Amino acid sequence: MGSSPTTRISGVRPYGEDPTDLHVRDGVLVEAVDDPDETVDAGGLIALPGLVDLHTHLREPGGEEAETVETGSAAAALGGYTAVFAMPNTDPVADSPVVVEHVWRRGREVGLVDVYPVGAVTVGLEGARLAEMGMMAASPARVRMFSDDGRCVNDPLVMRRALEYARALDAVVAQHAEDHRLTVGAQAHDGPVAARLGLAGWDPTAEESIVARDVMLAATTGARLHVCHLSTARSAEILRWARETHDGVRVSAEVTPHHLLLTDTAAEDYDPVHKVNPPLRPSADTAALRRALADGTVDCVATDHAPHAVEDKDCEWSAARPGMLGLQTALPVVVTTMVATGLLDWRGVARVCSEAPARIAGLADQGRPLAAGEPANLVLVDPDAAWTVRGAALASRADNTPYEGMEMPVSVVHTMLRGRWTVRDGKVQGDD
Repeated sequence: MGSSPTTRISGVRPYGEDPTDLHVRDGVLVEAVDDPDETVDAGGLIALPGLVDLHTHLREPGGEEAETVETGSAAAALGGYTAVFAMPNTDPVADSPVVVEHVWRRGREVGLVDVYPVGAVTVGLEGARLAEMGMMAASPARVRMFSDDGRCVNDPLVMRRALEYARALDAVVAQHAEDHRLTVGAQAHDGPVAARLGLAGWDPTAEESIVARDVMLAATTGARLHVCHLSTARSAEILRWARETHDGVRVSAEVTPHHLLLTDTAAEDYDPVHKVNPPLRPSADTAALRRALADGTVDCVATDHAPHAVEDKDCEWSAARPGMLGLQTALPVVVTTMVATGLLDWRGVARVCSEAPARIAGLADQGRPLAAGEPANLVLVDPDAAWTVRGAALASRADNTPYEGMEMPVSVVHTMLRGRWTVRDGKVQGDD
């Protein structure tokens, strides 16, 4: 990748506030440039720090029929992301330095977003023996987040040992909170909708019990715990309680866009595109999660972008794999659920979609203020450009979006990574 020119971004509205000019030189935001190499008219556009996703499935290696690092990176850049964390449930599992280095190097080769591999907590995601956490942390990929996402680290002793090792590595353990003994055969949220549809219920206690257990383990070990895809009101209450009663507990949590917008009634069409784990919940949970995100109980938004091959979704509900696309629709969904409702302003969006995830992951050059001297990682959004979601038109190799035909209220126009445009006028940019 070549170096970017000196750029003036004129008339832009940082955080949706008063129009100004942003200036970029050598990958950094600088004071005013008198004679820029290029001037980009950004009148009416809103500037935010580049978005950071702590929870992305890029499927490579082993699942390239659904997604690759290249196609997933393109979707991320088009969604306004400048950094993503690739989950380890690949084939082979990212439980060794060899696999995490492959993902890291592929991300660097593609160069559209910073790709950070997440290492597995246990060998093969089997929940029994700890993976080579120290070796992955010492590898060129410098892994600092570990997760068995897709599966829960169910054994409390294994989880405690993982937290202790992570503390020594200054890393975070991201838990998929689900006691599998309570979700055997589960197909949808355990409630009236599932009962009416004849689908086996997914007991929310399966999530809440693991969240409660793990925040206590985090308090005991002093380690950093991150709760993936929080989905119930009681889970949020457990986090709130833990922080109020355990001073200094190091716990963070994410919520997905689909758990902010969609509810369990989406299953009524029996379309497996709406099957996800954890499942879509009732509207009371959705409303509680929005409030928890607004007040900081839930720290950030993460997409849980989960592309699937056609045969894994174009089938009956019980046989379908859970998961939804999310990278290109995340920001518009956050605007719909949080900004349009008055729960967040654009600075709040920057907090939950960029600043907080960068802080949780320990990224020094992401989620930074839009100010001179800071890295030029940013996204420019048109707040008035609505668009209609079509799965076939998205950049992902898969098309399993739950928002097919839905109108989204805002559009990403440009994305910049360290002063280089990765997206211009809604189109992915190649090598300079």
